[in-house]
Amino acid sequence: MKIYNTMTRRKEDFIPLENGKVRMYVCGPTVYNLIHIGNARPMIIFDTVRRYMEYIGYDVNYVTNFTDVDDKIIKAANEEGVSPEEIAGRYIAECKKDMEALNVKEATKHPLATEEIDGMIAMIGTLIQKGYAYNSNGTVYFRTRKFDEYGKLSKKNIDDLEAGHREIKVSGEENKEDPLDFVLWKPKKEGEPYWTSPWSDGRPGWHIECSVMSKKYLGDQIDIHAGGEDLIFPHHENEIAQSEAANGREFAKYWMHNGFLNIDNKKMSKSVGNFFTVRDISEKYDLQVLRFFMLSAHYRSPINFSAELMEAAKNGLDRILTAVENLNHLSENAVTEELTGEESENVCKINTLVEKYKAAMEDDFNTADAVSVIFELVKLANTTAGESSSKAYIGELKKQIVTLSDVLGIIAEKEKEMLDSEIEILIAERQNARKEKNFARADEIREELLERGIILEDTREGVKWKRV
Repeated sequence: MKIYNTMTRRKEDFIPLENGKVRMYVCGPTVYNLIHIGNARPMIIFDTVRRYMEYIGYDVNYVTNFTDVDDKIIKAANEEGVSPEEIAGRYIAECKKDMEALNVKEATKHPLATEEIDGMIAMIGTLIQKGYAYNSNGTVYFRTRKFDEYGKLSKKNIDDLEAGHREIKVSGEENKEDPLDFVLWKPKKEGEPYWTSPWSDGRPGWHIECSVMSKKYLGDQIDIHAGGEDLIFPHHENEIAQSEAANGREFAKYWMHNGFLNIDNKKMSKSVGNFFTVRDISEKYDLQVLRFFMLSAHYRSPINFSAELMEAAKNGLDRILTAVENLNHLSENAVTEELTGEESENVCKINTLVEKYKAAMEDDFNTADAVSVIFELVKLANTTAGESSSKAYIGELKKQIVTLSDVLGIIAEKEKEMLDSEIEILIAERQNARKEKNFARADEIREELLERGIILEDTREGVKWKRV
């Protein structure tokens, strides 16, 4: 397997630090509003990377954080007259709903920055002790020039970097030893959340958060660190400096970054009026269409979002779903069980296509080519499977289309809608469980029905239900 490593600017053979295991950290969103489709791209891309790694047998420890303390969160809280914790909690819950709708797998760990403050204070203390950081009137800065390799990820010359820093104009800039030094800890302002530290009551800088969360849940060194290409500088550059200065070893072996998402060939912007949240898109399309659209281009390429391209993605996804639905129908009515000689030859073609799919994914996760292979399988199904086909052949076609789609997070087989009679049987079982005070089973049935899109309402007249 080859991965394009942003650090070296070339494709490299993937060799994990520990045989059979992958440690992967992906920078998550700052939770002050609903996530937009730009946020969704790295979520979908790196979830797909994880899924493929697991498909070929790796045990993946996948950590992605929520930044739940930030100027934008505080601003949103002040505008609403609520606490920053309320804003962060609300939008973490909403983000998780969107991620589930996008079929993004739950992370091994979803750390919150506010729950890891002690670790941040400890790492900052280590950096001060080693001479890489200093306290200036309660603000702690990282000595950028002391880290000799600063700029190695972004390939920027340290003397040309000044304009790139997000925090270059923070309060207390005049107290910096060097304009390039960046903030590790900043004192509180009136009305802001804060934590007590040896330097001041305040809160951590953005960059130190990910260094600490990665270290705690994955160790001093990890296999893959990933995120959008907008994070290369300064965020990931600063993470490298902090982590390697504190831990004394290489931070990550492979750096992966997805390309930008544009709207009708323009940068997404609220002021331009081309800003879309994932929730906005869900009002027009099943979010599987958005996921399919995102995977239709190579992850490192910029991708252009438009109504026409979303319609094309919807039509492509429908082709796959229709093929699987047709195979299910053929399987139910198949007369013969065993493969015929001609079908055995076609199974060889299926296996060849599966290998072609793997080759695409192992060439830096070329999902566009992988999707093309699934379409080749669909074409094979549509042209070779019919009423005279054996159950074994139909089953093999369906298995591979569904499996390879699932690796991409695409659900190729729609769950059958429950019959009214099936719902009534489960409701009766729930009622009986409640009479016998087996409330655990009663709750299980309610949850099972809810997962199948059935909402129960207990009324004086009995249990009512509706589909959603």
